[in-house]
Amino acid sequence: MEQTQIVKVMHEAITTIMLVSAPPLILGMIVGIIVSIFQATTQINEQTLAFVPKIIAIFIALLVFGGWMLTGLSDFTIRMFSYVSGS
Repeated sequence: MEQTQIVKVMHEAITTIMLVSAPPLILGMIVGIIVSIFQATTQINEQTLAFVPKIIAIFIALLVFGGWMLTGLSDFTIRMFSYVSGS
């Protein structure tokens, strides 16, 4: 492989990682901010209150976006195998 092909593969890998990981991370961040605002307004400092809603939100995001995420990873894998085979 030439250097330009390696850079192209690395760019595709980073882009795929960012796109696939974005929905659960963004949803977890939004839920975390909402829980933080709730804790600040009610002055409840329970540590488990911050984690349980985030975990539930991430599981829901995986259920909702899982098919799309799997398709993106499958397409990336097929492209990588085509680079290896030389076509």
